[in-house]
Amino acid sequence: MRQALKIILEAAPGFRWLGEATNGIEAVDFCAGNNPDVVLMDMQMPRMDGVEATEIITRNYPGIGVLAITAFSSEEYLVPALRAGAAGYLVKDAEPKEILAAIQAVQDGSAAISASVSQDLILAIRDAHEVKANSAMGENPIALSEREHEVLQLLAHGKNNSEMAAEMHVSEATVKAHLSRVLAKLGVRDRVQALIRGAQYGLVELHMD
Repeated sequence: MRQALKIILEAAPGFRWLGEATNGIEAVDFCAGNNPDVVLMDMQMPRMDGVEATEIITRNYPGIGVLAITAFSSEEYLVPALRAGAAGYLVKDAEPKEILAAIQAVQDGSAAISASVSQDLILAIRDAHEVKANSAMGENPIALSEREHEVLQLLAHGKNNSEMAAEMHVSEATVKAHLSRVLAKLGVRDRVQALIRGAQYGLVELHMD
C-alpha cells in the first residue's frame, strides 16, 4: 500500500513524497525530522498503532495534518482516529483522485471523509458518543453567535470556505474568522472535530445529502 501511494503521489503535480515509516513509532520520529504537511496514517501497525501515533503527532506538531487511510470503515476504527486528531479518514480502496483530493483538503484545513464511511460517522455521533453535560455546564454549554452557528451548519453540509462566503455574502477571511471562533468555543482543533462536538451538543445536525 505504501508503494502504491508513493507511485500516486510522485506522479501527481504539486505533491512530493518525503518518505515512509513501518510503524507508529517510526512515524512520530519521521515527523520530528522532516516536518511533512500531511501524514497518511494506517490504523493497524506494530509497536504503536495509528490512533496513538496520530494523537502524538497532532499534539506535538499541530502544523501537520493526519489523513487516516485504512481498510476498516467501521466505527471501531473511525471514531478513535478522528478523536485522536485525524483530519480525514479514507478507506484503502479509494480511487487515486479521491486520495489526492483528500490530501489537498487536509492541507487546506478542510475535512476529508470517504463517502463509504460517512454513514458510520453520523451513526457514531448520534448513537454511541453522546456528551453527558454536567450540571456545571448547564443546558446550553456552548454559546455560538448567529453567524458562527451558520458557519457550523454550512460545514455540516460539506461546504468549503469559498462556498460558505458566497452563501453568507461575506469574504473568505470573514468565514475563516468565524470558523476560528467556532473551533475555539468548541475546544477543538479542526473541522472534523467541530462537527463531532457540535453534533454531540445538539448544535448541528449532520445530513447524508
